[in-house]
Amino acid sequence: MDILDIIKDYYRPGTLAYDILMRHGELVAEKALMAASQVAHLEPDLTFIQEAAMLHDIGMFLTNSPEIGCSGTHPYVMHGVLGRRLLEERGLPRHGRVCERHVGVGISAKDVRRRGLPLPVRDMLPETLEEQIICYADKFYSKAGGRHKEKSASQILKNLKRRGKGKTKRFKYWLKRFE
Repeated sequence: MDILDIIKDYYRPGTLAYDILMRHGELVAEKALMAASQVAHLEPDLTFIQEAAMLHDIGMFLTNSPEIGCSGTHPYVMHGVLGRRLLEERGLPRHGRVCERHVGVGISAKDVRRRGLPLPVRDMLPETLEEQIICYADKFYSKAGGRHKEKSASQILKNLKRRGKGKTKRFKYWLKRFE
């Protein structure tokens, strides 16, 4: 499978969205592979992690996010669900699950209802080791403004704190596991 061919089916090289997606994917993939090395005894699928990390934000072009070069019609929070749909249509359901489950530190059906999110009412929490690793790695990098500087764990925890104790607890567990 050629990840670049898949990306180029949706993004034109040289555009802001393409450049941000590629750089962000590369950073997340690098961080995810480092995290995977910390749990090598669990035999994470490194090829899958590399591929899925590059594709985890594939649905962002369908969102209304001009600051990252995307002129779609959907709210940004939907990029994971939209990415899952795109990749499932290509016969990549496992990669699609990563798209859907990486948002935040995962979104529960309870979160969707309580916050009135424009998402399907279902649990979209990272379950597999590979899903958790990519979700973890993604938190360290923002796409906004094309910034690629790695965030500190304390910055991430501060941001997650607003979303509830369970979110910070999940990320703290990942910190211990993957650092």
